[in-house]
Amino acid sequence: MNGKPRKVVLAYSGGLDTSIIIKWLQVNYKSEVVTFTADLGQNEELEPAKNKAIMLGVNPENIFIEDLREEFVKDFVFPMFRANAQYEGQYLLGTAIARPLIAKKLVEIANLVGADAIAHGATGKGNDQVRFELSCYALKPDINIISPWREWDLTSRTRLLEFAEANQIPIAKDKKGEAPFSVDANLLHTSSEGKILEDPGEVAPDYVFQRTVSPEAAPDESEIITLDFKLGDITAINGIQMAQHDLLEELNRLGSKHGIGRLDLVEGRFIGMKSRGIYETPGGTILLTAHRAIESITLDQGASHLKDELMPKYSELIYNGLWYSPEREMIQALIDNSQKYVEGTVTVKLYKGNVSTISRNSKSSLYSEQYVTFEEDDGIYDQRDATGFIKLKAHRLKMLARRKLRSN
Repeated sequence: MNGKPRKVVLAYSGGLDTSIIIKWLQVNYKSEVVTFTADLGQNEELEPAKNKAIMLGVNPENIFIEDLREEFVKDFVFPMFRANAQYEGQYLLGTAIARPLIAKKLVEIANLVGADAIAHGATGKGNDQVRFELSCYALKPDINIISPWREWDLTSRTRLLEFAEANQIPIAKDKKGEAPFSVDANLLHTSSEGKILEDPGEVAPDYVFQRTVSPEAAPDESEIITLDFKLGDITAINGIQMAQHDLLEELNRLGSKHGIGRLDLVEGRFIGMKSRGIYETPGGTILLTAHRAIESITLDQGASHLKDELMPKYSELIYNGLWYSPEREMIQALIDNSQKYVEGTVTVKLYKGNVSTISRNSKSSLYSEQYVTFEEDDGIYDQRDATGFIKLKAHRLKMLARRKLRSN
């Protein structure tokens, strides 16, 4: 960075690390600090974050707190679920999909207040530093970005605590010792990693799971629900229409109750190391199952298979912080085009950690009982047509087989 920034917009959670960053920016850069705290449905009271920022010397006019739940679900989560996105075949990208929205708001606030830098609390070992910074640069290419974890000498929990105490920064009692694990939460998921979870050979203790009951403790009676879809997005649960973030909240409630959406994953980080995470995505797991079910009767085979081929690439782009890249937007346009007839109702059963599709209906269904029936089909399909089809498909295989026989 050329020169010290006058004014810095910090992605502020109200936790220990970003509270330390406020003071560190004030001390190290002599900068005016502006804080932004996003309500992404993490179910935390945000007023304490505001009060803490004021206590740390932030001007109340420089404290921004915004409810982003509806925008998060409408413009980020649901578009991603139209693609059935799963990183490395399992992870529903709950942390990754929140970062481009936070970055967007950081840039908007920087423009609003005339800030010349943005700061975040992501560590130099993780994916979030990449996600925040690539997103910010995509939206404001000349912005300066400060990443304290890559600059300061507070390289251990002990040093962080000493800095906090020296600068009268409140430390929660459970932060005095080694924190058992770190947690990131939003309306889509909760992720836990680090400390006691760092050994992938050790079983994660029960208290790590915060959003879901264990499948063993879930109700002994199954629950059947319906999900309505239009243009690939869920519009109602059990026939009741709601705001989009309320739909996801209700799915979370149902999934949590039945122990659905737990994942213990060792993943490959973008920066090149393996990490273990415990993820809980109850509502998203139900949504994914139901969306694939409605697509199974409304998407053409060619479109469906192409989507499945593109999904790993699309998921990797989100995981790697490239939400605002042209390639992600190009794939998104293709995905959204595929969803024009993805509409109807899916019925699923929730039971002890599992979500199972039990029926699906759509006025745009491509499924035809007349074609697939084992009974009389009234001449809809002439089975003799398959003879020529098979012979054509077998032609090259026969040629290859004859050559192989000659060479032997």
